Amino acid sequence: MFSLDGKVALITGAGSGIGEAIARVYAEQGAHVFLGDIQLEAASRVAASIQEKDGLATALAFDVADEAQVQTAIRGVVSAKGRLDVLVNNAGVSHVGNLLETSVEDWERVMRVNARGVFLCAREGVRQMLAQSPAGGVIINIASVAGMIAVDRRLPYGASKGAVLALTRSIAIDYATQGIRCNAICPGTVHTPFVEGYLARNFAGHEDEERQKLHARQPVGRMGRPDEIARAALYLASDEAAFVTGSPLVIDGGWTAK
Repeated sequence: MFSLDGKVALITGAGSGIGEAIARVYAEQGAHVFLGDIQLEAASRVAASIQEKDGLATALAFDVADEAQVQTAIRGVVSAKGRLDVLVNNAGVSHVGNLLETSVEDWERVMRVNARGVFLCAREGVRQMLAQSPAGGVIINIASVAGMIAVDRRLPYGASKGAVLALTRSIAIDYATQGIRCNAICPGTVHTPFVEGYLARNFAGHEDEERQKLHARQPVGRMGRPDEIARAALYLASDEAAFVTGSPLVIDGGWTAK
């Protein structure tokens, strides 16, 4: 069950956090994983760790918001393995600020990666999935509960993740009859290096207090773990999810149920 044996998967933002966890789970289930990250050193570290456990992994350095780099990366995957079966759009950035605390530069930086990046990677992924034989594949977009509900002082991040959900639905409907499934995962707060960086930048000297607040805002009383998101991504990538497309899978410890 949930085997990815022989599948070829590209995961963006795979150098740490949720992307790293997804890459590890996919490799454990038999996929050849290509770890995309703007920081090659980070992706290479994870790839080497997977290889040490006899997994199949290749690191790729590219910027998801750069059209030419995305095209080159996907061509590299196909050149090496002949096809692309699973694309996970995980790379993302954030900004802390409300409307008046968000500059045009802040807005454009977040939208460039979180919305434009998903658009470009999905477009080139779909192009390849339609061209290959047999045609078809799976796209999984990592969105957020912030795309579904308002989160204090997360204006551009929430807007970008709302865009990811809209992209997910459109892709799913447009290609449902052509063998391509597209779904989104909407995590609550997950304890990752991304979150630790947010704490360090915004609450220096008060990280422990703020970390406890992040734990407490989920009804289960803690932040999520990257592996908990990765197991959902494994299900969505597998043949067992063949009837699932256009869906936002919420994994948030009950946050949005309040």
